[in-house]
Amino acid sequence: MTKILLVEDDRSIVSVLCDFLREEGFSVISASGQSEALRLLESDMPDIVLLDVSLSDGNGFSVCSAVKQNRDIPVIFLSASGDEYSVVTGLELGADDYISKPFRPRELISRIKAALRKRGKNTTVEIGNLLVDTEKGTASKNGKDLFLSALEYRLLLLFLNNRGTVLSRNRLLSDIWDIAGDFVNDNTLTVYIKRLRDKIEDDPQNPSVIKTVRGLGYKMDE
Repeated sequence: MTKILLVEDDRSIVSVLCDFLREEGFSVISASGQSEALRLLESDMPDIVLLDVSLSDGNGFSVCSAVKQNRDIPVIFLSASGDEYSVVTGLELGADDYISKPFRPRELISRIKAALRKRGKNTTVEIGNLLVDTEKGTASKNGKDLFLSALEYRLLLLFLNNRGTVLSRNRLLSDIWDIAGDFVNDNTLTVYIKRLRDKIEDDPQNPSVIKTVRGLGYKMDE
C-alpha cells in the first residue's frame, strides 16, 4: 500500500486530509514541523511526501531538500503561498508538483497518482487471489474483474487499510456514511458486507478474507 508522509502544521487540515487519503486506499503518517518530518524520514521512508511551505518549525523547502538528497521520492507542495517565488523555489529544489490551497481533494488524488506513475510506483495490493489497483480503482479475483459498486470498493479499501484491526459495525457505519454522504443503517451494512463477500470470498459462507469477530465486528488479516 502506498505510504504518504503529510507534513502540515494545521491540525484541522491534517485530520480531514488523512481521513480522505485513507479512504482512498493510502497509508498516511503525518508531521507538524521540519524536525519531526526529518526524524520520520530517517526511520519510516514514505513513497511520496505532501509538504506545506510554512511549518511550525523550519520550512518545507528544507524538508524537500532533505527528501531529494539521494532519494527518488516524489514531493508535492501544498501551500497557501502560491506566489511565483515559492513555486519556482519548490520546483528548483526538485519538487514534482505544487498545488495552491485551497485545492479540490480529487485533484490532489490525480496529482499524487501522476507523480507516482512517473516514479514507477506499484499501486496494487495483493491479498491471496485478489488484486486491488488503487490507481485504477479496480479489484479482480483470479484475473477477472469483480465489478464492485462504489460502496463495495470503498468498504474493501477500508478493510485493506486496517488489516489486522477489528472494525466495529459502528465504525464501518460511520465511515460508509462519510463516504457516501447518505444514511446507511445497520441492515444496509449487513447487505453490503454480504455482497462484498459473495464477490471476493472462495466460500462466502466460511469467509477467510473478511472474518467475523463475534461480538466485536470484522477483521481482515495482515
